[in-house]
Amino acid sequence: MSFFIPAAMAQSAGGAQDPMGGGLQWIFLVGFVVIFYLMIWRPQAKRAKEHKNLISGLSAGDEVVTGGGILGKVKKVTDEFVVLEVSDSQELKFQKGAIVAVLPKGTLKAI
Repeated sequence: MSFFIPAAMAQSAGGAQDPMGGGLQWIFLVGFVVIFYLMIWRPQAKRAKEHKNLISGLSAGDEVVTGGGILGKVKKVTDEFVVLEVSDSQELKFQKGAIVAVLPKGTLKAI
């Protein structure tokens, strides 16, 4: 094992030099931040804004789809909940956040 010692002792005592340069690390860091913003953060913020507008625009008579795939017609809208008519005499209460899409009028003809 003593044959490793001379190689370790032969290393220079000076500071370690960055082979890629200090500025290149900052360029990579900034590049990753820009890619993260463009591919993840901005599209997610756009979807959240669209969903917020969809939820705030709900009114009685709208035909909607929930996150679980339940189709229904909005009967009543409160601050946090929506009452959907899913069949002739069946009404269900959902949180507003569970609504994922508003369907065109006349899509649910059976209700």
